[in-house]
Amino acid sequence: MTIPTVVLVHGAFADAASWSGVIAALQAEGVPVIAPPNELRGLAADAAHVSSVVSQIDGPVVLVGHSYGGALITVAGAAENVVGLVYVAAYVLEKGESLGELQGRFADSPLVANLKQWTYPTPDGGTAAEVTIAEEAFPEVFAADVPAEVTKVLAVAQRPLTAAAFAEAAEVAAWHTTPAWALVAGADRAINPEVQRFGAERAGATVVEAEGASHAVAVSRPGAVAELILRAVRATS
Repeated sequence: MTIPTVVLVHGAFADAASWSGVIAALQAEGVPVIAPPNELRGLAADAAHVSSVVSQIDGPVVLVGHSYGGALITVAGAAENVVGLVYVAAYVLEKGESLGELQGRFADSPLVANLKQWTYPTPDGGTAAEVTIAEEAFPEVFAADVPAEVTKVLAVAQRPLTAAAFAEAAEVAAWHTTPAWALVAGADRAINPEVQRFGAERAGATVVEAEGASHAVAVSRPGAVAELILRAVRATS
């Protein structure tokens, strides 16, 4: 039996450290795991980076994506050695669909009204827009079930997402050929739980509901997230 390597892909407004509790739980079960950085600079570019990481791993891989990271594993999951996809409070796109198009089918979450826009330099000498969550709104929008002393740190350590990512369409949807699992965060105020549920059900994923969980479910409930990942690992070993 070959145990797949779990690759954890973080989303916007967070970094790989957001997986710390999940990593510890998986390591305790003897599961190989890595959590690479996500540059948050566009769906195609970020998915290509994830694919490059996957391609350098010997043996099978279970890809796990949180939030925007779900869109990335949908594309990067087309890699030959990916045997499972796990979505955690995530976007599950169809081929040719963008984040904006998927979100547009449902009521806006509080995230939309609480985004702060910044600019960053581009290689051509110009600038482009990126967004974070307004610091004062971050606890309620992103991590309502995380202790206040933790959210104060997370709010000022956000990784911004390029605004252009919302309009970029997925070139492929790997869930058409790869089994999927999904955790829906029931009290998510960043991605409407209905968006998560719709995408997961469309993908034929095995769905679990985390009632009362915020968008930061990997931080607040690492055991529940790790258990779903372990189900995927066992099913694909």
